[in-house]
Amino acid sequence: MKIIDVRAIPLVRPLEETFRGGTYQITSRNTLVTEIEADNGLVGTAFGGDEEKYQNEVVQVIESALRPLLIGEDLWTVERLWDKMFQAEPGLDNRGIHTLDLLNKAIQMQAIAAVDNALWDLLGKSYGVPLYKLLGGFRDRVPVIAIGGYYAEGKGDRELVEEMRGYQAAGLAGVKMKVGRAAVKEDVHRVRVVREALGQEFVIACDANQAWVPEEAIRFGRAVEDLGVRWLEEPVVWYEQLRGLRQVRQAVKMPVVAGQGEISRFGCRDLILNEAVDILNVDATIAGGITEWRRVAAMASMFGIGMAHHEEPQVAIHLLASIPHGLYVEIFPNPERDPMWFDLPVKQPEIQGGYMQVPQGPGLGMDLDQEIIAKYSAKSTVH
Repeated sequence: MKIIDVRAIPLVRPLEETFRGGTYQITSRNTLVTEIEADNGLVGTAFGGDEEKYQNEVVQVIESALRPLLIGEDLWTVERLWDKMFQAEPGLDNRGIHTLDLLNKAIQMQAIAAVDNALWDLLGKSYGVPLYKLLGGFRDRVPVIAIGGYYAEGKGDRELVEEMRGYQAAGLAGVKMKVGRAAVKEDVHRVRVVREALGQEFVIACDANQAWVPEEAIRFGRAVEDLGVRWLEEPVVWYEQLRGLRQVRQAVKMPVVAGQGEISRFGCRDLILNEAVDILNVDATIAGGITEWRRVAAMASMFGIGMAHHEEPQVAIHLLASIPHGLYVEIFPNPERDPMWFDLPVKQPEIQGGYMQVPQGPGLGMDLDQEIIAKYSAKSTVH
């Protein structure tokens, strides 16, 4: 099969309320739909990413730099195509300042991710099998947790508990709860309130979004050790990502998670070799796609590192189901936080008893609502 077209469609959807985590706030839901058409009529489709500031640049790289490389290529040579995109010069200026040039690489890696994910969907459709089976098929369901516990004006203990009970009633295994915006003592109290109200079987992970210096993270971690916290995610500030993570990991009795900010297997390698993490949550919609995520997962297995996935359940469910060391798929169960997850797929995966069933259609197994794509498209044609 030959590739005859590559299309990137950016979607932008303003949210009706603001959602605040440890170090950020969300006011819109962006995502990128990518389509790859083959000469036999099949179309691979994927969506993912939540890039607000540089979404147009990602689209431009796909259409101006990557699309010409892929037209006429053999679909089956996905590894060669990935390397071809990785070696491409996407036309982004080099400033000679490492951190600024890294942004250009992040734009390129997200563009590669969008294309690579659609390629894998097309491969699954070509074989007529779900993607998780094509990748290994370790299991057909994955534990699922909510992303929640956001900070809001007037949100006290009662409202927090009601939110968590809603997740439990919806059949979710637990929550990845936001911490880091309040004082450490207050965040400890919030976690304790949830544990006491929901019981020991309810999974509680904590995500600080790089809010704390190592000493604060250690103080929080030790204060919640008796509460059975499943993991502590991104506990330290951006400039302590290696030394600080390792320091926290050595000091607290719970797994430390990072990786969602990495854009390649090389950054994940450094986290592992510096003994900074117990679990990686690298995102296949940001960091080079399914091809690169699988490389990270293979490396992690050799070091006893678990694999999570940052958000994006439409891709994460297949990846986590395909390997033995995959952990929880994450969703935003609040449609106000992620309306695209509720409206863009024609059909939602089934959730029951704390598990999400892997879609059984070919490829990613999710048809997308074309009316939603048309309604929220921010498309400006580059090619």
